[in-house]
Amino acid sequence: MTPNPQILRSVEQLNYRVTVGDVAAQAGLELNLAQQGLLALASDAGGHLQVAESGDIVYSFPKNFRNILRNKYWQLRWQQWWEKVWRVLFYLIRISFGIMLIVSIILIAVAIIAIVFVSYSSSDRDRDDNRGGSYGGGGGGLMFLPRFWITPDIFWLFQPNYHRRPQPRNSSSDQEMNFLEAVFSFLFGDGEPNPDLEANRNATIGQVIRTHQGAVTAEQIAPYVDETDADEDYMIPVLARFNGYPQVSPEGEIIYYFPELQVMADQRSKRSLPSYLQEKLWRFSQATSGQKMLAVGLGALNLVLALVLGSLLRDSAIAVSGGYIGFISSIYWLLLGYGAAFLLVPLIRYFWIQGRNGKITTRNQFRQERAIALENPDPSLQQKILYTRQFAQEKIIEQGDTAYTTETDLLDQNLANKDKLDQEWQQRLESTKE
Repeated sequence: MTPNPQILRSVEQLNYRVTVGDVAAQAGLELNLAQQGLLALASDAGGHLQVAESGDIVYSFPKNFRNILRNKYWQLRWQQWWEKVWRVLFYLIRISFGIMLIVSIILIAVAIIAIVFVSYSSSDRDRDDNRGGSYGGGGGGLMFLPRFWITPDIFWLFQPNYHRRPQPRNSSSDQEMNFLEAVFSFLFGDGEPNPDLEANRNATIGQVIRTHQGAVTAEQIAPYVDETDADEDYMIPVLARFNGYPQVSPEGEIIYYFPELQVMADQRSKRSLPSYLQEKLWRFSQATSGQKMLAVGLGALNLVLALVLGSLLRDSAIAVSGGYIGFISSIYWLLLGYGAAFLLVPLIRYFWIQGRNGKITTRNQFRQERAIALENPDPSLQQKILYTRQFAQEKIIEQGDTAYTTETDLLDQNLANKDKLDQEWQQRLESTKE
């Protein structure tokens, strides 16, 4: 079984010595899933179990455990290789839409010029035939062929590491996307603004429980969930995820405590947590205003040229001709469809984003209101929070608290424990004599 990436990151972030509660709270994973993942990781990466005298278990891992896993699992090597390949492929996909736009404009423009050139040439020949002369001019038709001047600096458009190219002075951002990427951003946006929303939500809830030493009220969790109710049913998934227990106070109020999140491998500094879960709004595009205006202008130009080409191709004599014009005639509807979709897709996406952002704003406002109410609790809530302190505690398993570890031989540990007991007994005897 391939190791869980969330568990791997959590172990690294927690300095390679963790409890199940540490990983569950850090990554927002279910406790059972975190425990199974840690056991599998310890087996695969040469980790060790440290059992405290209280019976709590700490997992200790070597700092090079990723290298051990990489050498053991071909899936991890394949995944790393595919991630590198996919970055290049996805970059090519992104710039392909901008390239298609430019190619479409060029193909249509050349076709229009060729049709106009053929039409004028036919008219001139007809006039010369009527006059009894012959058409001359040799290579005069070359004047109708378009010229495309390419400056040396245009080649940076096709470089995957475009953001590392030399920037002009007074550049506002080294990470500004090039025009070809801006076209993709204009068409399809820049992806989900909250890609790990549920994982972040669960991890934040786990850290909130840790901050309150494993005992909380439902109101302290409410700013991080989407919907609440008077029966506090929204706490049921939290209890299931972190193995929590409800407890009823003498006043009939319910509080929740999580024993396994109270056990830590080391004393850790408190993380700065947001007062409520705030979802990011969707952005239409991260392209600059100039890039978006240029994309709109080229898209409109492409559509207008396609319509002009369609009117010219209605002449059957030209449409049925072979060569370049015949090829353009065969793909005309593809060019016209791309030109129309280029402007229609962003327009539809704009209105879709407005609707999504309205819902996100509403959810953020509700969560913010719950956070404000928590900052100014009423007497009933104050009583509930006071009651949670009876269950709040932290249990830190230091290295010296370990009664057994898989890192050393059992006989050596028994001898060490015997020496430790002898020393403690000797100290007691000496204190008694005094």
